[in-house]
Amino acid sequence: MDIVKICPNCQAEVIDNFQLCWNCNYSFTEKRVVKIANQNQLKRQINCLRCTDVPMRFTGNYKFHEGTRFGAMGNLLELFVNKETFDLYVCPKCGKVEFFTP
Repeated sequence: MDIVKICPNCQAEVIDNFQLCWNCNYSFTEKRVVKIANQNQLKRQINCLRCTDVPMRFTGNYKFHEGTRFGAMGNLLELFVNKETFDLYVCPKCGKVEFFTP
């Protein structure tokens, strides 16, 4: 079970190790809502597979870090950690989430 935190901007539950709120793009490190300048360039027209005619909402490009972060040797050991980047789309009707490679 993942530990969650509450976004102070929109009150959404966000997994504790996420740096950005999935719902409103609130940055927990910068303590403000961040605007993604190239968001419109990344958008695809995708309909929800469950709701068929409902277009999914693009919420941004997210970076995922696999594994744990290491203390003082963290920067050196980061070379051996798997990192992936995905575009995230959410259905506003049923809440289905889909990940796509950018």
